[in-house]
Amino acid sequence: MNKPLRRIAIFCGLLVLALLIRDNWLQYVKADELRTHEKNRRVLIERYAQERGDIIVGGKTITGSERTTGSDFAYKRTYKNGAMWSPVTGYASQAYGATQIESIEDGILTGNDDRLFFRRTLDMVTGKKKEGGRVVTTLNAAAQKAAYEGLGSKKGAVAAIDPSTGAILALASTPSYDPSRFAGNGKADQEAWTSLESDKNKPLLNRALRETYPPGSTFKVVTAAAALEHGLYDDPDEKTDSPQPWTLPDTRTELKNEGPIQCKDVSLREALRISCNTVFGKIGSDLGKDKMLETAEKFGFNEEQFVPVRATASNFPTQMDKPQTALSSIGQFETAATPLQMAMVTSAIANDGKLMEPYMVSELQAPNLDTIERHSPKELSRPLSAGNAQQLQDMMETVVQSGTGRNAQIPGVTVGGKTGTAQHGVDNSEKPYAWFISYAKTADGSPVAVAVVVEDSDAHREDISGGGLAAPIAKNVMQAVLNGAE
Repeated sequence: MNKPLRRIAIFCGLLVLALLIRDNWLQYVKADELRTHEKNRRVLIERYAQERGDIIVGGKTITGSERTTGSDFAYKRTYKNGAMWSPVTGYASQAYGATQIESIEDGILTGNDDRLFFRRTLDMVTGKKKEGGRVVTTLNAAAQKAAYEGLGSKKGAVAAIDPSTGAILALASTPSYDPSRFAGNGKADQEAWTSLESDKNKPLLNRALRETYPPGSTFKVVTAAAALEHGLYDDPDEKTDSPQPWTLPDTRTELKNEGPIQCKDVSLREALRISCNTVFGKIGSDLGKDKMLETAEKFGFNEEQFVPVRATASNFPTQMDKPQTALSSIGQFETAATPLQMAMVTSAIANDGKLMEPYMVSELQAPNLDTIERHSPKELSRPLSAGNAQQLQDMMETVVQSGTGRNAQIPGVTVGGKTGTAQHGVDNSEKPYAWFISYAKTADGSPVAVAVVVEDSDAHREDISGGGLAAPIAKNVMQAVLNGAE
Protein backbone atom coordinates (compact mmCIF):
# COMPACT_ATOMS: atom_id res chain seq x y z
CA MET A 1 0.00 0.00 0.00
CA ASN A 2 1.41 3.36 -0.97
CA LYS A 3 1.81 6.16 1.52
CA PRO A 4 -1.30 8.25 0.56
CA LEU A 5 -3.60 5.22 0.74
CA ARG A 6 -2.12 4.21 4.09
CA ARG A 7 -2.85 7.67 5.46
CA ILE A 8 -6.41 7.54 4.20
CA ALA A 9 -6.89 4.08 5.75
CA ILE A 10 -5.53 5.25 9.10
CA PHE A 11 -7.75 8.34 8.99
CA CYS A 12 -10.84 6.25 8.21
CA GLY A 13 -9.92 3.85 10.99
CA LEU A 14 -9.70 6.74 13.44
CA LEU A 15 -13.13 7.96 12.31
CA VAL A 16 -14.61 4.49 12.88
CA LEU A 17 -12.94 4.32 16.31
CA ALA A 18 -14.29 7.74 17.24
CA LEU A 19 -17.76 6.66 16.12
CA LEU A 20 -17.55 3.49 18.23
CA ILE A 21 -16.35 5.44 21.29
CA ARG A 22 -19.12 8.01 20.85
CA ASP A 23 -21.73 5.30 20.36
CA ASN A 24 -20.65 3.46 23.51
CA TRP A 25 -20.46 6.72 25.47
CA LEU A 26 -24.06 7.54 24.55
CA GLN A 27 -25.41 4.02 25.08
CA TYR A 28 -23.71 3.18 28.36
CA VAL A 29 -22.27 6.25 30.09
CA LYS A 30 -24.93 8.82 29.19
CA ALA A 31 -27.88 6.44 28.85
CA ASP A 32 -29.53 7.17 32.20
CA GLU A 33 -29.04 10.92 31.89
CA LEU A 34 -30.56 11.00 28.40
CA ARG A 35 -33.34 8.64 29.37
CA THR A 36 -34.45 10.84 32.27
CA HIS A 37 -33.68 14.24 30.71
CA GLU A 38 -36.52 16.71 31.16
CA LYS A 39 -36.52 17.55 27.44
CA ASN A 40 -36.77 13.91 26.35
CA ARG A 41 -40.46 13.89 25.47
CA ARG A 42 -40.47 10.13 24.97
CA VAL A 43 -39.88 9.78 28.70
CA LEU A 44 -42.98 11.84 29.44
CA ILE A 45 -45.02 9.99 26.84
CA GLU A 46 -43.99 6.69 28.43
CA ARG A 47 -44.72 8.01 31.95
CA TYR A 48 -48.28 8.93 31.04
CA ALA A 49 -48.89 5.93 28.78
CA GLN A 50 -50.64 4.01 31.56
CA GLU A 51 -52.58 4.73 34.72
CA ARG A 52 -50.47 5.97 37.60
CA GLY A 53 -50.41 4.00 40.86
CA ASP A 54 -52.38 5.40 43.77
CA ILE A 55 -51.71 7.09 47.09
CA ILE A 56 -53.65 5.44 49.91
CA VAL A 57 -55.18 6.82 53.11
CA GLY A 58 -56.97 4.50 55.51
CA GLY A 59 -57.22 1.77 52.88
CA LYS A 60 -58.85 4.08 50.31
CA THR A 61 -57.37 5.82 47.28
CA ILE A 62 -57.17 9.61 47.27
CA THR A 63 -55.81 9.71 43.71
CA GLY A 64 -56.76 8.28 40.33
CA SER A 65 -56.09 8.52 36.58
CA GLU A 66 -58.27 9.35 33.58
CA ARG A 67 -57.95 9.15 29.81
CA THR A 68 -56.98 12.32 28.00
CA THR A 69 -57.89 13.46 24.48
CA GLY A 70 -56.05 15.61 21.98
CA SER A 71 -52.65 14.76 23.47
CA ASP A 72 -49.90 12.17 23.07
CA PHE A 73 -50.14 11.65 26.85
CA ALA A 74 -52.68 8.86 27.35
CA TYR A 75 -53.53 9.46 31.01
CA LYS A 76 -53.48 12.30 33.49
CA ARG A 77 -53.66 12.36 37.29
CA THR A 78 -56.89 12.97 39.20
CA TYR A 79 -57.42 13.71 42.90
CA LYS A 80 -60.26 13.14 45.33
CA ASN A 81 -60.74 16.12 47.66
CA GLY A 82 -57.57 17.47 46.09
CA ALA A 83 -57.42 20.71 48.04
CA MET A 84 -57.65 18.86 51.34
CA TRP A 85 -54.94 16.34 50.46
CA SER A 86 -52.50 18.40 48.37
CA PRO A 87 -50.21 19.18 51.39
CA VAL A 88 -49.70 15.41 51.54
CA THR A 89 -49.73 14.31 47.90
CA GLY A 90 -48.25 17.33 46.14
CA TYR A 91 -49.10 17.30 42.44
CA ALA A 92 -48.25 15.33 39.28
CA SER A 93 -48.74 17.47 36.19
CA GLN A 94 -48.00 16.70 32.55
CA ALA A 95 -46.89 20.33 32.11
CA TYR A 96 -45.40 21.28 35.48
CA GLY A 97 -43.81 18.10 36.81
CA ALA A 98 -44.37 16.60 40.25
CA THR A 99 -43.81 17.53 43.89
CA GLN A 100 -43.86 15.90 47.33
CA ILE A 101 -44.97 12.26 47.48
CA GLU A 102 -45.89 12.33 43.79
CA SER A 103 -42.27 13.22 43.01
CA ILE A 104 -40.38 11.33 45.70
CA GLU A 105 -42.21 8.04 45.03
CA ASP A 106 -42.55 8.59 41.28
CA GLY A 107 -40.72 5.36 40.49
CA ILE A 108 -43.19 3.27 42.49
CA LEU A 109 -46.23 5.13 41.17
CA THR A 110 -45.15 4.82 37.52
CA GLY A 111 -43.92 1.26 37.92
CA ASN A 112 -40.38 2.23 36.87
CA ASP A 113 -38.68 1.67 40.23
CA ASP A 114 -35.74 -0.76 40.04
CA ARG A 115 -37.38 -2.86 42.75
CA LEU A 116 -40.18 -3.62 40.28
CA PHE A 117 -37.77 -4.82 37.54
CA PHE A 118 -38.64 -8.52 37.90
CA ARG A 119 -42.36 -7.79 37.73
CA ARG A 120 -41.94 -5.53 34.70
CA THR A 121 -39.97 -8.27 32.94
CA LEU A 122 -42.61 -10.87 33.81
CA ASP A 123 -45.40 -8.61 32.56
CA MET A 124 -43.47 -8.04 29.34
CA VAL A 125 -43.22 -11.79 28.77
CA THR A 126 -46.88 -12.45 29.58
CA GLY A 127 -48.13 -9.42 27.70
CA LYS A 128 -49.73 -7.90 30.77
CA LYS A 129 -50.21 -4.14 30.81
CA LYS A 130 -47.66 -2.22 32.88
CA GLU A 131 -48.99 -0.94 36.22
CA GLY A 132 -47.81 1.44 38.91
CA GLY A 133 -47.47 0.52 42.58
CA ARG A 134 -49.13 2.09 45.60
CA VAL A 135 -47.95 4.44 48.34
CA VAL A 136 -49.67 3.77 51.66
CA THR A 137 -49.64 6.76 54.00
CA THR A 138 -50.00 7.08 57.77
CA LEU A 139 -52.66 9.78 57.46
CA ASN A 140 -55.96 9.65 59.32
CA ALA A 141 -58.77 10.74 57.00
CA ALA A 142 -61.04 11.97 59.79
CA ALA A 143 -58.24 13.98 61.42
CA GLN A 144 -57.26 15.50 58.07
CA LYS A 145 -60.86 16.52 57.41
CA ALA A 146 -61.18 18.06 60.86
CA ALA A 147 -57.95 20.03 60.33
CA TYR A 148 -58.84 21.24 56.85
CA GLU A 149 -62.42 22.19 57.68
CA GLY A 150 -61.34 23.75 60.97
CA LEU A 151 -58.97 26.10 59.16
CA GLY A 152 -61.67 26.87 56.62
CA SER A 153 -61.12 30.27 55.00
CA LYS A 154 -58.37 31.16 57.47
CA LYS A 155 -54.74 31.15 56.41
CA GLY A 156 -52.79 28.62 58.48
CA ALA A 157 -51.71 25.04 58.99
CA VAL A 158 -52.13 21.95 61.16
CA ALA A 159 -49.77 19.07 61.86
CA ALA A 160 -50.74 16.04 63.95
CA ILE A 161 -48.47 13.15 64.99
CA ASP A 162 -48.80 9.83 66.79
CA PRO A 163 -46.26 10.41 69.61
CA SER A 164 -45.46 6.72 70.07
CA THR A 165 -44.37 6.11 66.46
CA GLY A 166 -43.87 9.49 64.79
CA ALA A 167 -46.56 8.69 62.21
CA ILE A 168 -48.08 11.86 60.77
CA LEU A 169 -51.86 11.75 61.14
CA ALA A 170 -52.83 15.09 59.62
CA LEU A 171 -51.07 17.71 57.53
CA ALA A 172 -53.31 20.57 56.43
CA SER A 173 -52.46 23.93 54.88
CA THR A 174 -54.77 26.75 53.79
CA PRO A 175 -55.41 28.34 51.41
CA SER A 176 -54.87 25.25 49.32
CA TYR A 177 -55.25 24.11 45.71
CA ASP A 178 -56.71 21.22 43.74
CA PRO A 179 -53.90 19.50 41.78
CA SER A 180 -56.48 18.15 39.29
CA ARG A 181 -56.88 21.65 37.86
CA PHE A 182 -53.46 21.60 36.20
CA ALA A 183 -52.73 17.87 35.92
CA GLY A 184 -52.90 18.02 32.10
CA ASN A 185 -51.06 20.21 29.61
CA GLY A 186 -53.84 22.20 27.95
CA LYS A 187 -54.81 25.84 28.00
CA ALA A 188 -57.09 25.42 31.03
CA ASP A 189 -54.25 23.80 32.97
CA GLN A 190 -51.92 26.67 32.10
CA GLU A 191 -54.51 29.26 33.20
CA ALA A 192 -55.09 27.44 36.49
CA TRP A 193 -51.33 27.25 37.16
CA THR A 194 -50.77 30.92 36.34
CA SER A 195 -53.61 31.91 38.64
CA LEU A 196 -52.16 29.89 41.52
CA GLU A 197 -48.63 31.18 41.01
CA SER A 198 -49.75 34.81 41.01
CA ASP A 199 -52.04 34.47 44.04
CA LYS A 200 -50.64 36.66 46.84
CA ASN A 201 -51.96 34.18 49.43
CA LYS A 202 -49.53 31.52 48.13
CA PRO A 203 -51.87 28.48 47.92
CA LEU A 204 -49.01 26.38 46.50
CA LEU A 205 -47.01 26.85 49.72
CA ASN A 206 -47.14 23.91 52.12
CA ARG A 207 -47.39 25.91 55.35
CA ALA A 208 -47.31 22.83 57.57
CA LEU A 209 -43.83 21.84 56.35
CA ARG A 210 -42.27 24.79 54.54
CA GLU A 211 -43.28 27.93 56.43
CA THR A 212 -41.69 29.01 59.70
CA TYR A 213 -43.48 31.29 62.15
CA PRO A 214 -42.50 32.90 65.44
CA PRO A 215 -43.91 30.30 67.86
CA GLY A 216 -44.65 32.82 70.61
CA SER A 217 -45.62 31.39 73.96
CA THR A 218 -45.88 27.81 72.68
CA PHE A 219 -42.07 27.80 72.85
CA LYS A 220 -42.30 28.21 76.63
CA VAL A 221 -42.76 24.44 76.92
CA VAL A 222 -39.25 24.04 75.44
CA THR A 223 -37.90 26.55 77.96
CA ALA A 224 -39.72 24.75 80.77
CA ALA A 225 -38.17 21.47 79.58
CA ALA A 226 -34.73 23.10 79.63
CA ALA A 227 -35.31 24.40 83.18
CA LEU A 228 -36.23 20.93 84.41
CA GLU A 229 -33.63 19.02 82.43
CA HIS A 230 -30.74 21.28 83.42
CA GLY A 231 -31.76 21.37 87.08
CA LEU A 232 -32.64 25.06 87.33
CA TYR A 233 -35.91 23.97 88.94
CA ASP A 234 -36.86 20.50 90.13
CA ASP A 235 -40.46 20.95 91.22
CA PRO A 236 -43.12 22.54 88.98
CA ASP A 237 -44.80 23.92 92.10
CA GLU A 238 -41.80 25.55 93.75
CA LYS A 239 -41.44 29.32 93.56
CA THR A 240 -39.22 30.68 90.82
CA ASP A 241 -36.81 33.56 91.15
CA SER A 242 -38.89 35.90 88.99
CA PRO A 243 -39.12 39.60 89.83
CA GLN A 244 -41.87 41.70 88.30
CA PRO A 245 -41.09 43.96 86.59
CA TRP A 246 -38.02 42.27 85.15
CA THR A 247 -35.48 44.16 83.06
CA LEU A 248 -33.69 42.40 80.22
CA PRO A 249 -30.03 41.88 81.18
CA ASP A 250 -27.57 44.59 80.10
CA THR A 251 -30.46 46.89 79.13
CA ARG A 252 -32.98 49.28 80.62
CA THR A 253 -35.84 47.57 78.81
CA GLU A 254 -38.53 45.87 80.87
CA LEU A 255 -39.94 42.61 79.52
CA LYS A 256 -43.71 42.99 79.55
CA ASN A 257 -46.38 40.39 80.28
CA GLU A 258 -49.62 40.29 78.35
CA GLY A 259 -52.34 41.93 80.41
CA PRO A 260 -52.51 42.52 84.15
CA ILE A 261 -51.29 39.06 85.21
CA GLN A 262 -49.20 38.67 88.35
CA CYS A 263 -46.02 36.69 87.69
CA LYS A 264 -43.73 37.63 90.58
CA ASP A 265 -41.99 34.47 91.86
CA VAL A 266 -44.83 32.21 90.64
CA SER A 267 -44.20 28.49 90.13
CA LEU A 268 -43.42 26.94 86.74
CA ARG A 269 -46.93 25.50 86.65
CA GLU A 270 -48.57 28.86 87.26
CA ALA A 271 -46.22 30.64 84.87
CA LEU A 272 -47.19 28.23 82.09
CA ARG A 273 -50.89 28.38 83.01
CA ILE A 274 -51.09 32.16 82.69
CA SER A 275 -48.17 32.46 80.23
CA CYS A 276 -45.66 34.70 82.00
CA ASN A 277 -43.08 36.27 79.71
CA THR A 278 -41.01 37.49 82.64
CA VAL A 279 -40.64 34.05 84.20
CA PHE A 280 -39.63 32.21 81.03
CA GLY A 281 -37.52 35.06 79.71
CA LYS A 282 -35.51 35.03 82.94
CA ILE A 283 -35.26 31.22 82.86
CA GLY A 284 -33.72 31.43 79.40
CA SER A 285 -31.35 34.14 80.58
CA ASP A 286 -30.38 32.17 83.71
CA LEU A 287 -29.73 28.99 81.73
CA GLY A 288 -27.78 30.79 79.03
CA LYS A 289 -27.75 30.33 75.27
CA ASP A 290 -25.77 27.07 75.22
CA LYS A 291 -28.20 25.12 77.41
CA MET A 292 -31.22 26.61 75.65
CA LEU A 293 -29.72 25.76 72.26
CA GLU A 294 -28.92 22.22 73.37
CA THR A 295 -32.52 21.60 74.45
CA ALA A 296 -34.05 23.22 71.35
CA GLU A 297 -31.88 21.15 69.02
CA LYS A 298 -32.79 17.92 70.83
CA PHE A 299 -36.41 18.77 70.00
CA GLY A 300 -35.44 19.07 66.31
CA PHE A 301 -34.69 22.76 65.81
CA ASN A 302 -32.00 23.81 63.30
CA GLU A 303 -32.33 20.62 61.26
CA GLU A 304 -34.38 19.75 58.19
CA GLN A 305 -36.76 16.82 58.48
CA PHE A 306 -37.62 14.42 55.66
CA VAL A 307 -41.01 12.76 56.10
CA PRO A 308 -40.15 11.83 53.23
CA VAL A 309 -41.09 15.30 51.92
CA ARG A 310 -38.52 17.86 53.04
CA ALA A 311 -39.62 20.07 55.92
CA THR A 312 -37.82 23.40 56.37
CA ALA A 313 -35.50 23.58 59.37
CA SER A 314 -36.99 25.48 62.30
CA ASN A 315 -34.68 28.05 63.82
CA PHE A 316 -33.34 28.65 67.29
CA PRO A 317 -30.53 31.23 67.13
CA THR A 318 -26.98 30.04 67.66
CA GLN A 319 -25.54 33.54 68.15
CA MET A 320 -27.29 35.56 70.89
CA ASP A 321 -26.45 38.01 73.62
CA LYS A 322 -28.21 37.83 76.98
CA PRO A 323 -31.30 39.93 76.07
CA GLN A 324 -31.70 37.99 72.81
CA THR A 325 -31.47 34.70 74.70
CA ALA A 326 -34.28 35.85 76.98
CA LEU A 327 -36.47 36.88 74.04
CA SER A 328 -35.69 33.69 72.11
CA SER A 329 -36.77 31.68 75.15
CA ILE A 330 -40.30 33.06 74.89
CA GLY A 331 -40.53 32.40 71.15
CA GLN A 332 -39.47 35.83 69.98
CA PHE A 333 -36.30 37.39 68.43
CA GLU A 334 -35.23 34.97 65.66
CA THR A 335 -36.96 31.83 66.98
CA ALA A 336 -39.12 30.40 64.20
CA ALA A 337 -40.85 27.04 63.81
CA THR A 338 -42.90 25.06 61.35
CA PRO A 339 -46.17 23.55 62.56
CA LEU A 340 -44.54 20.13 62.12
CA GLN A 341 -41.74 21.18 64.48
CA MET A 342 -44.13 22.27 67.22
CA ALA A 343 -46.08 19.03 66.80
CA MET A 344 -42.76 17.21 67.30
CA VAL A 345 -42.11 19.18 70.50
CA THR A 346 -45.53 18.26 71.83
CA SER A 347 -45.24 14.61 70.82
CA ALA A 348 -41.89 14.24 72.61
CA ILE A 349 -43.40 15.59 75.82
CA ALA A 350 -46.46 13.36 75.46
CA ASN A 351 -44.24 10.33 74.75
CA ASP A 352 -42.41 10.65 78.10
CA GLY A 353 -39.44 12.49 76.63
CA LYS A 354 -38.80 10.31 73.58
CA LEU A 355 -38.96 12.08 70.21
CA MET A 356 -39.76 9.75 67.33
CA GLU A 357 -38.78 10.52 63.75
CA PRO A 358 -41.84 11.92 61.89
CA TYR A 359 -42.95 10.08 58.74
CA MET A 360 -46.05 9.83 56.57
CA VAL A 361 -45.38 6.86 54.25
CA SER A 362 -45.90 3.56 56.02
CA GLU A 363 -45.54 1.19 53.09
CA LEU A 364 -44.68 0.95 49.40
CA GLN A 365 -46.57 -1.75 47.50
CA ALA A 366 -46.16 -3.46 44.15
CA PRO A 367 -49.17 -3.45 41.77
CA ASN A 368 -50.17 -6.87 43.16
CA LEU A 369 -50.09 -5.33 46.69
CA ASP A 370 -46.93 -7.16 47.74
CA THR A 371 -44.91 -5.08 50.18
CA ILE A 372 -41.76 -3.57 48.66
CA GLU A 373 -40.76 -1.50 51.67
CA ARG A 374 -42.25 -0.93 55.12
CA HIS A 375 -41.26 1.91 57.43
CA SER A 376 -40.04 1.06 60.92
CA PRO A 377 -40.51 3.75 63.62
CA LYS A 378 -37.22 5.28 64.67
CA GLU A 379 -36.23 7.24 67.77
CA LEU A 380 -34.78 10.65 66.89
CA SER A 381 -33.66 11.92 70.31
CA ARG A 382 -34.47 12.22 74.02
CA PRO A 383 -34.98 15.93 74.77
CA LEU A 384 -35.89 15.25 78.39
CA SER A 385 -36.13 12.41 80.88
CA ALA A 386 -39.35 10.48 81.42
CA GLY A 387 -39.76 12.01 84.90
CA ASN A 388 -39.33 15.56 83.65
CA ALA A 389 -41.61 14.90 80.69
CA GLN A 390 -44.34 13.70 83.04
CA GLN A 391 -43.94 16.83 85.16
CA LEU A 392 -44.26 18.96 82.04
CA GLN A 393 -47.33 16.99 80.98
CA ASP A 394 -48.89 17.78 84.34
CA MET A 395 -48.16 21.48 83.80
CA MET A 396 -49.64 21.47 80.28
CA GLU A 397 -52.74 19.70 81.55
CA THR A 398 -53.23 22.52 84.05
CA VAL A 399 -53.18 24.98 81.13
CA VAL A 400 -56.17 23.19 79.59
CA GLN A 401 -57.99 22.52 82.86
CA SER A 402 -57.87 26.05 84.25
CA GLY A 403 -55.67 28.23 82.07
CA THR A 404 -55.60 29.72 78.60
CA GLY A 405 -56.30 26.40 76.83
CA ARG A 406 -59.79 25.66 78.15
CA ASN A 407 -61.25 25.55 74.63
CA ALA A 408 -59.36 22.30 73.99
CA GLN A 409 -61.06 20.36 76.78
CA ILE A 410 -62.55 17.01 75.73
CA PRO A 411 -64.97 15.38 78.21
CA GLY A 412 -63.53 12.21 79.71
CA VAL A 413 -60.10 12.74 78.11
CA THR A 414 -56.93 14.22 79.60
CA VAL A 415 -55.65 17.02 77.38
CA GLY A 416 -52.43 18.99 77.77
CA GLY A 417 -51.72 22.13 75.79
CA LYS A 418 -50.17 25.56 75.44
CA THR A 419 -51.46 28.66 73.71
CA GLY A 420 -49.37 31.19 71.85
CA THR A 421 -50.05 34.57 70.30
CA ALA A 422 -46.99 35.59 68.29
CA GLN A 423 -46.47 39.21 67.34
CA HIS A 424 -44.96 40.03 63.96
CA GLY A 425 -44.47 42.87 61.51
CA VAL A 426 -42.60 46.12 62.00
CA ASP A 427 -43.27 47.25 65.59
CA ASN A 428 -45.80 44.37 65.80
CA SER A 429 -48.00 46.18 63.30
CA GLU A 430 -49.43 43.04 61.68
CA LYS A 431 -52.15 40.82 63.09
CA PRO A 432 -50.55 38.27 65.45
CA TYR A 433 -50.30 34.57 64.71
CA ALA A 434 -52.52 32.37 66.86
CA TRP A 435 -50.90 29.08 68.00
CA PHE A 436 -52.03 26.09 69.97
CA ILE A 437 -50.10 22.89 70.70
CA SER A 438 -51.68 19.96 72.51
CA TYR A 439 -51.93 16.23 73.05
CA ALA A 440 -54.70 13.90 74.17
CA LYS A 441 -54.09 11.13 76.68
CA THR A 442 -56.18 8.05 77.45
CA ALA A 443 -55.64 5.00 79.60
CA ASP A 444 -53.75 3.46 76.67
CA GLY A 445 -51.36 6.38 76.21
CA SER A 446 -51.24 9.46 74.00
CA PRO A 447 -52.43 8.67 70.47
CA VAL A 448 -52.14 12.20 69.06
CA ALA A 449 -50.19 15.45 69.40
CA VAL A 450 -51.26 18.50 67.42
CA ALA A 451 -49.89 21.91 66.44
CA VAL A 452 -52.14 24.56 64.92
CA VAL A 453 -51.19 28.00 63.64
CA VAL A 454 -53.64 30.54 62.27
CA GLU A 455 -51.60 32.99 60.24
CA ASP A 456 -54.39 35.35 59.32
CA SER A 457 -58.07 35.63 60.11
CA ASP A 458 -61.03 37.94 59.80
CA ALA A 459 -61.14 38.41 63.57
CA HIS A 460 -60.40 41.78 65.12
CA ARG A 461 -56.82 42.11 66.37
CA GLU A 462 -57.90 42.12 70.02
CA ASP A 463 -59.86 38.90 69.50
CA ILE A 464 -56.93 36.93 68.05
CA SER A 465 -55.55 34.37 70.48
CA GLY A 466 -54.27 30.84 70.42
CA GLY A 467 -56.96 29.75 72.86
CA GLY A 468 -59.74 31.38 70.87
CA LEU A 469 -58.81 30.57 67.27
CA ALA A 470 -56.41 27.62 67.26
CA ALA A 471 -57.46 25.53 70.28
CA PRO A 472 -60.93 24.57 68.90
CA ILE A 473 -59.28 23.27 65.71
CA ALA A 474 -56.79 21.19 67.71
CA LYS A 475 -59.64 19.84 69.82
CA ASN A 476 -61.53 18.62 66.74
CA VAL A 477 -58.42 16.96 65.29
CA MET A 478 -57.71 15.16 68.58
CA GLN A 479 -61.33 14.11 68.87
CA ALA A 480 -61.27 12.67 65.35
CA VAL A 481 -58.23 10.52 66.18
CA LEU A 482 -59.73 9.43 69.50
CA ASN A 483 -63.01 8.43 67.82
CA GLY A 484 -61.08 6.23 65.42
CA ALA A 485 -59.17 4.60 68.27
CA GLU A 486 -62.31 3.60 70.17
